[in-house]
Amino acid sequence: MNTKKNLLLDIKDLKVHFNIAAKSAWPWAKPLKLKAVDGVDIRLYEGETLGVVGESGCGKSTFARAVIGLVEATDGNVVWLGQDLTKLPHNALREKRKEIQMIFQDPLASLNPRMTVGEIIAEPLKTFFPELSEDDVKGQVKQMMTKVGLLPNVINRYPHEFSGGQCQRIGIARALILKPKMIICDEPVSALDVSIQAQVVNLLKELQKEMGLSLVFIAHDLSVVKHISDRVLVMYLGNAVEMGESEALFAEPKHPYTRALMSAVPIPDPELERNKTIQLLEGELPSPINPPTGCVFRTRCPQATEACAQQKPSLKGDDVHAVACLNV
Repeated sequence: MNTKKNLLLDIKDLKVHFNIAAKSAWPWAKPLKLKAVDGVDIRLYEGETLGVVGESGCGKSTFARAVIGLVEATDGNVVWLGQDLTKLPHNALREKRKEIQMIFQDPLASLNPRMTVGEIIAEPLKTFFPELSEDDVKGQVKQMMTKVGLLPNVINRYPHEFSGGQCQRIGIARALILKPKMIICDEPVSALDVSIQAQVVNLLKELQKEMGLSLVFIAHDLSVVKHISDRVLVMYLGNAVEMGESEALFAEPKHPYTRALMSAVPIPDPELERNKTIQLLEGELPSPINPPTGCVFRTRCPQATEACAQQKPSLKGDDVHAVACLNV
């Protein structure tokens, strides 16, 4: 990683645990602890895109919401431009939302159906800059709509009158209207058609270059992640198992879980696609309420040893490539 770039976000040992009521006849039974995120370390630099991948239930979305403060962190530090967001009072954290915004997975569900497009995009401006006149707000909204590929003359329409891709553009405009430094994209293209996915991803790349944005891009589609990301974080059961520069990680994945994920990525060449070997994972995904001891992946790992049950590996390496495995 280029050390000349400014460090924006430094996350250290982030944990998000939830108390779940135990299924017991005894009312005094202790609640169970669900470890949604269990110790993740990352750094994000100015103008960089960090992709976050992993199967459903691995803690990607919870991790994203903990970073922005929508979910309270149980432990760890989220340091944004030198300030630990986990230690800030509510009002101070609310002010930081101007610098960190989020784009959600379901484009239509994330928009208020009773508000017009103009009202939806203008809401952050009116919240943080109440001194702005109606004309100033409307002018900025129209300018942002044009920037994300929406015609300004649809400003008075409602979300249900738009397609999924257009609704996501509205969500992007709402996130960008405050000119933030970082956008967290929580699976922003998973609910869209493939052709529309490409349009939204390319739009995000153009806006990132134009506005100097940093992105945390969460997705299931590894092809999309490879296309947009500078570095990639691989999560499994709330833990970071591998992280590195996109090109290095996709060319030579080191963790057995990452290799299994990469083997499922389609290859454009029909001959190579027919002859490739897919590494299937055996067993079921363990419950985050009762994760395996030591390495959380050991119950499905083809190269697990006795030591894997005793010691929990941590990420070892640098920003170029780091892996959490005792056998690498």
